[in-house]
This record gives sequence, C-alpha cells and structure tokens, in this order.
Amino acid sequence: MPVLLDRETGNYYLSGRTGLLKPVDFSPEEALSLIVLTSEIANSQGVPFLSPARSAVLKIQSILPAALRDEVGELTGAIRIRFEPSYDQLDDKAPMYERFIQAMNDRSAVRISYQSPAESELIGTKLQPYRLLFSRRSWYVIGRSSVHAAVRTFHLGRVIELTQLDETYEIPRSFTIERYLRNAWHIIPEEGADQQVVVRFSPMVAQNVAEVNWHKTQEVVHNEDGSIDYRVTVSGLGEIMWWILGYGDQAVVLEPPELRERIRWRIGRMMENYED
Repeated sequence: MPVLLDRETGNYYLSGRTGLLKPVDFSPEEALSLIVLTSEIANSQGVPFLSPARSAVLKIQSILPAALRDEVGELTGAIRIRFEPSYDQLDDKAPMYERFIQAMNDRSAVRISYQSPAESELIGTKLQPYRLLFSRRSWYVIGRSSVHAAVRTFHLGRVIELTQLDETYEIPRSFTIERYLRNAWHIIPEEGADQQVVVRFSPMVAQNVAEVNWHKTQEVVHNEDGSIDYRVTVSGLGEIMWWILGYGDQAVVLEPPELRERIRWRIGRMMENYED
C-alpha cells in the first residue's frame, strides 16, 4: 500500500485499492515505536516470514519529514528488542506459509501430510485453515481437521505436503482463537474441565516467577518465608508440567494430585537416566 505526499497540504496518505485513505500524521513516539518494532522483527528473524517488514520500514522512513526522520533514526539505534530463537526448521517453509495465506484468502480447504510428534507415521487430513498464529518460537495453523472431526492446532514446521483443494469453507461466526484456546497454558487445550494448579516456588526463584505475567488467570500469594504460591486455572496439565519441571527442586506442586503424580513419575524417569 503506497504512501503518498500531498505537496499542497503537506499531509501523507495511504493509497489503497479504493483510493486515498485518511492522512498519515505520525508523532515522533508513533514513528519510533512502529519503526523499532518492525525493524527488529524483520532483522532478528525472531518471527520468520516477515522479512518484507524491513522494506516497509524503509518506505515509511523515506517519507518522514527530515527533522522527524533524524530524531527517529537516532533513537532507533539506541533501542533493541531480543526475541526467543525461532524454530530453526522453518527456513525452508516460507512457500508453505505463503500457500496457507493463499488458501485462507481464497477460503479453500487443503489436504496436508503432517508429521505428528505423537505418531510414527505421517497423518493425512483435510484441513480448513481458520487462523495462522505465531506463538513464542513457531508458527501454527489452527483449523478444522477431517481426521479429528474437530478444530486442531498444527505446527507449520511439521507440515510435509500441502495441496489446495477445489472446496470452499466458512469459518464459524462463533470461532475465535481465544475461545478455542480457552485457558491452555500455551497452544494446546486439552479436553475436559479446567483445573486449578497451585505451585509453591522457593525464595530463590519466587521474585522471578512473580514479576512475569505467565498466564491470564494467574494469582500470586506471597508467603512470610519469601516463597510464593502460584495459582492458575488451565485447560490441560501437559504443557504446564514441563514449565514447572524447568524450575527443578525450586518448585513443588501442591494441587492437583494428578499433576503431582505426573511430575513424580517424570522425576523417577530422570533419576533412571543417571543411575550407574
């Protein structure tokens, strides 16, 4: 979408298919935020497939007034954003990403071959792609799968083949990513009722845990000894279990008993790995 300058008024405009849109009048703060964020995303490869954002930044910079361009340019060099490393096998998946974008734009179903981490063989399914979602390190495709007869999440990096079909679909009006994910700890909601998890973190890590908003339902209770009781309601225990295990002996699950038993079993398996 080109950015045009009206030399008579001095206003900048976005030019779309239906003509000129509203004038673009960036404040220094808006220009700085937009350029820094977009540049970091494009340059760091923290979010794969968004490299065109870099050329968009250059176009925006080129039409800024000289004084504003100099101010923003100076500040941009003083700010850095560090992303988590992305899934390194996505480098050759750019064509797959573009094909999903095209299918979603056409509202066309696709047939995919998928390497599920839980299956030894490829899964073949017809998929109606509803949304593409980038979360933490990877891109995911969320849509209705014919094999599962339900909406499922697929890791884009594990899609081996994709064929666009001559079959259209409609996204249910009630569908939203938030409603689908419910209270999943990350990206995979599990069937069944939500469960409350309570974890006691030792004073050594309590502050680090408490100062981060890990989940939308979390509550933190500070104890007199410096520890905290971390409470959260989740749609499934599998994902949060691995997060808790990452804190080793500095975290103890208080509730629910099922999660305590899962972690006890995992610790037992870990001990077996270190037996002589």
